[in-house]
Amino acid sequence: MKQRTWPHRTDNPRFTALPFDGSSVDDLAAKFARRRHHHHHQTDRSASTSASSRRVPKPPPPPPPSSSRLRSPASRWKLAPAGSPKPAPSRDFAGLPYDVLARIAASFTQSNLRAASLVCRSWNEALRPLREAMLLLHWGKRFKHGRGGAGANSEKALDSFLKGAARGSTLAMVDAGLMYWEMGKKEAAIELYRKAASLGDPAGQCNLGIAYLQVEPAKPQEAIKWLQLASAAGHIRAQYQLALCLHRGSGQDTNLVEAARWYLKAAEGGYVRAMYNVALCYSFGEGFHRNRRQARSWMKRAADRGHSKAQFEHGLSLFSEGEMLKAVVYLELATRAGERAAAHLKHVILQQLSAPSRDRGMFLADNWRALPSSR
Repeated sequence: MKQRTWPHRTDNPRFTALPFDGSSVDDLAAKFARRRHHHHHQTDRSASTSASSRRVPKPPPPPPPSSSRLRSPASRWKLAPAGSPKPAPSRDFAGLPYDVLARIAASFTQSNLRAASLVCRSWNEALRPLREAMLLLHWGKRFKHGRGGAGANSEKALDSFLKGAARGSTLAMVDAGLMYWEMGKKEAAIELYRKAASLGDPAGQCNLGIAYLQVEPAKPQEAIKWLQLASAAGHIRAQYQLALCLHRGSGQDTNLVEAARWYLKAAEGGYVRAMYNVALCYSFGEGFHRNRRQARSWMKRAADRGHSKAQFEHGLSLFSEGEMLKAVVYLELATRAGERAAAHLKHVILQQLSAPSRDRGMFLADNWRALPSSR
């Protein structure tokens, strides 16, 4: 159905290829021709008046605009001889079918969805179900986590997510799938993940890939396919999971170079586990050339973001370099996180420190805060 645009005063006209007053292309061309002819006529009259006073011959009137110039692209298309190139049709984005627009916007965030809804009346109407889905998604999260004055209620949360998913939101599909997975209903979860993934949602693609790795029997090749799509879209957790599959040879031959590359991608995106694995790759020369400086740098980044094994490894490195006080802090943090091997070395170092240094080390550990990270 042909939709007319609905511009606001602040709208940019580039969102539509149609005139805002509802005129057709032919009508607009005719108006332009009449205006141009009137302008030439007025110019000729003024020129003849001034010329008569100077007795200058009157110039001939300009030829009328060619009728071919007044034809719309559609008219020229119809009249063009067979075999001649056809001009590109005008692109009216307001005329997109509602179902196509809904698929495009299925994975939009709330801010992007709100902006798209202001483009024109057609988009505003087509995206109405997705805006309703965003409201249901918001309430679903409130019920799931017991926030915003709503008590925790998993049934209401799941119901809100499912209603949002029915309106086409991939974000609601993923959240409903997560709840089904936690409830042990893996088939229902995979079905929702698959629907979100097919609509291009990176989180749905990532969760579908991980689910295929954990089901019985596992489907590693299917998992890698979806993890690659999500990784290419920049999903950090998918990049880490893809690197694990390539490192272990899940579903295909081991590829340490590609595994290290995806570990590094995820690490640069802030994924702590990937930081630790990048440090190990540099330490052992797996996928990268051995580089002690890079290994130490990435190990410290992981340790500063709360990775317990990295804290233990970094504490060992500091101990070997004679940095006893710093080593105690990282080893104490690793001990508190459950790394038993760190406790023995920590006690050995504490016996070598003075009482003020021991107190200082425990004070630093008590006031330590992890740096922000993705996971």
